[in-house]
Amino acid sequence: MTIAVSGIEELKKLAGSDLGASEWIEVTQSRIDTFAYATGDLQWIHVDPERAKDGPFGAPIAHGYLTLSLFIPLFTKLLDVEGVSTKVNYGLNKVRFPSPVKVGSKIRLVGKLASVEDVPGGVQITVDGTIEIEGAAKPAAVLQSLSRFYA
Repeated sequence: MTIAVSGIEELKKLAGSDLGASEWIEVTQSRIDTFAYATGDLQWIHVDPERAKDGPFGAPIAHGYLTLSLFIPLFTKLLDVEGVSTKVNYGLNKVRFPSPVKVGSKIRLVGKLASVEDVPGGVQITVDGTIEIEGAAKPAAVLQSLSRFYA
């Protein structure tokens, strides 16, 4: 369920709050292929299903950066901040990819709004995120994301 807040002052009140979990989304071969062609990363482990069957994971896997790129669409299902003029990605403090995402897997984001800090013209939020793989013991990604919201 999406948490909706209206404006920066309401957002500040959520600092330290768990944001819950997004819905699951499937990572398809089509999504992997599209990412591969968009980035030029055509390594066989991602785009050659026949060869990948005999590879170390038994199937094609998503690029780590594809998994990371899904953070934003998953995050928007956790938190909707209205009443701001602009929302921008500011960066990452740390990212790890503990487990590969095999084609056909479902992933979701579990997030915590770790902090909300004032910056000129708005606030910077820090989100502790875990991208889980349905049925897997280890997550696909563990990250700390920074975004800015301007009034």
